[in-house]
Amino acid sequence: MISVITGASAGIGAAAASELSRRGHKVVLVGRDAARLKAVAQGLTGPEPDVLTCDFTRLDDVRRLAADLRERYERIGVLANNAGVMSSTRQVTADGHELMIQVNHLAPFLLTHTLADHVDRVVTTSSMAGNSGRLDPGDLSRERRRWNGWLQYGDSKQANALFTVALAARGTHATCFHPGVIRTGFAGDTWLMRLYLAVPGVAKSPEQGAKTLVHLATTEGESGRYYVKEAPAGPGRGMRDPELADRLWEASLSALNG
Repeated sequence: MISVITGASAGIGAAAASELSRRGHKVVLVGRDAARLKAVAQGLTGPEPDVLTCDFTRLDDVRRLAADLRERYERIGVLANNAGVMSSTRQVTADGHELMIQVNHLAPFLLTHTLADHVDRVVTTSSMAGNSGRLDPGDLSRERRRWNGWLQYGDSKQANALFTVALAARGTHATCFHPGVIRTGFAGDTWLMRLYLAVPGVAKSPEQGAKTLVHLATTEGESGRYYVKEAPAGPGRGMRDPELADRLWEASLSALNG
């Protein structure tokens, strides 16, 4: 089986790649840093992996990646949308979108939408932070609302869950999950993450965080659902509202074509 994992150069992505490779998947490692991806690839024990670079802050790079994947592989068994970013300062990409909403939502939306007829299963790394999201499809980049790093991050993780709902409604087998607080460099410059890391037992290893991704990549799962600890869970209404999911879908298409 071909399993494409974005954000595979470290953390959950690298841990999931290791386990899926061990189980016999041919893993396609996707990330920005070719050297780090190659280091992960050298540690895999299963079929020879492929390494593809892509910068999610540039949508044309995502389009190139999608075209490359279609050309290379007749069929992709699993597309794991795992790449993500958290920034405590507001940044705007060259495409004109706020950084987190582009990297965490618009880029994987574009990649998945382009490959939807070529992929058997989509697994997206969301977060319980999505419950704090107050997503406005008409203002994805929070240009007309108060911007705060964790508010925007919550919006982007809410978007991951809603995208899963919309994908399932359109016939693509899709699931998403909360990995937990993971002991990596993610959001390491924020006081909240420093607090989580300081409390014994709160932060988990990347291998623990990857368990649900691996579970969803290797079992059928219930399409359209959000998972925690390998089991379906009930997130807040804002993460499963089908009407909001449809509005986000249309807004995302407009943002990509605008």
